[in-house]
Amino acid sequence: MSTTAQPAASQDRVLLVLATLAQWNGPVTAQQLAEATGLPRSSLYRQLARLKHWGFVQEEDGSYAPGPMGLQLAQGFDASSSLVHLARMDMQRLVHQSHESVGLIVAVNDRAICLDMLESPQALRCSFEKGRSVPLRKGATAKCLLAHLPAARRDALLDAWQGDPPDPQLPDRASLAAIRKAGYACSQNEVDEGVWGASAPLFGPGQRLAACMTLMAPTSRALPRADELIQMVVVAAARVSRLLSLT
Repeated sequence: MSTTAQPAASQDRVLLVLATLAQWNGPVTAQQLAEATGLPRSSLYRQLARLKHWGFVQEEDGSYAPGPMGLQLAQGFDASSSLVHLARMDMQRLVHQSHESVGLIVAVNDRAICLDMLESPQALRCSFEKGRSVPLRKGATAKCLLAHLPAARRDALLDAWQGDPPDPQLPDRASLAAIRKAGYACSQNEVDEGVWGASAPLFGPGQRLAACMTLMAPTSRALPRADELIQMVVVAAARVSRLLSLT
């Protein structure tokens, strides 16, 4: 979960509650929501009641979870996202070429969210579930996205970590500059144990970051061919970027 909860303007509180529920992996209590959002209980219950009325939240046994209207939003996104449609063919090609799993992931606020995921055909495989999100802090995908964000947004996220306990896996400005220069990011065992990842950015018009394409594989299988897999991801991402720049 995000640890950057701040007081929200009244018109944003309902969206803050909905976004927090979406990030939670499973039902959540009102106490947990209050702690995560920083909202007073009275305000929190008003927002939950509004979301329940519209079908965006459901309540069971005193816990809350996304409601059925969220499914309609997801279906609408899948049907209309030009990014997902333009990237899909090259993602399929990369899975066929590498025999590993490939994800399409975007940055939203301080999170990395998986828009699409194609699984490896191998029995032992790694994946990042469609719809899952993680903080923009660790792993190849998060670091690649963070490295290519607009400078002001990137610096704001880095500055927000200043009070956190030291962590050698967290990126700094120098490591992110190195990722931008290299054109990709790699990680091993940072988000999930035994998983290696390589991520390359996708750029739209004006060379603005659109997403990252990430290849994920078991560490034992990926390390002997890491250079080959990195090159595959970089080439696939460049092809999608050319398509995006024409839209």
